[in-house]
Amino acid sequence: MTNATATLLPTDDVYAIKAEGLGVRFRRNRRGRRSFKDLLSGRRRRTRPDEFWALRDVSISVRPGEAIGVVGRNGQGKSTLLKLVAGVMIADEGTVEVTGGVAPLIEITGGFVDDLTVRDNVYLTAGLHGMTRQQIDAKFDDVVEFSGVGDFLDTPYKHLSSGMKVRIAFAVISQLEEPILLVDEVLAVGDKAFREKCYARIEELLAGGRTMFFVSHNERDLRRFCTRGLYLDRGALQLDGPIGDVLDRYNADHGTT
Repeated sequence: MTNATATLLPTDDVYAIKAEGLGVRFRRNRRGRRSFKDLLSGRRRRTRPDEFWALRDVSISVRPGEAIGVVGRNGQGKSTLLKLVAGVMIADEGTVEVTGGVAPLIEITGGFVDDLTVRDNVYLTAGLHGMTRQQIDAKFDDVVEFSGVGDFLDTPYKHLSSGMKVRIAFAVISQLEEPILLVDEVLAVGDKAFREKCYARIEELLAGGRTMFFVSHNERDLRRFCTRGLYLDRGALQLDGPIGDVLDRYNADHGTT
């Protein structure tokens, strides 16, 4: 149940993201299957004993250019919310409307193909996100320079270290010109120097007017990038307000981000 929710609504009708009554239900038994009746029943069907709600009755409105930190313990619906905004997950209840495209820095290396070279993966991934061959050509050198993997362009992606995979993936996705940026814990991987490089890039994107959802367990990072926070617990939105207030509430409840 939601203890208290203070939703900040835009003062006009221009939204980057608008979600109403979002709910996502999962089954604990992976072998279980949901029928068409389940999919169509919505709120009318009771939750089965082997099911749980990752999110329930979450409503938010986001103005263009807002930087929002999503706060909560592991397994409380933060990543699920970002996946709904990214369009890679469909809600069981409610609706989410997104104005413009999304640059998803979530599960960041998931779209790369192991057997393709780094070079081919850059073109494939950027192309799948809507960039033309000419646009990719124009930004290719910037991607390589940022990632620092220039010596491995013709190496199969599967042979890169996990840190190098994150470097090239971040370098590609952060070059997309989508108005909404989703960042989900991806910067926990990699050395300190590269993280600061990524942070500088994020600040550059925010200064350019991007809208951002930022998931992190690092309170300093949340305060650095975000002005507004969403506190999720047990799949419910507990508080929507200034990031400082949200972090204070979370720390009072749990003692840590």
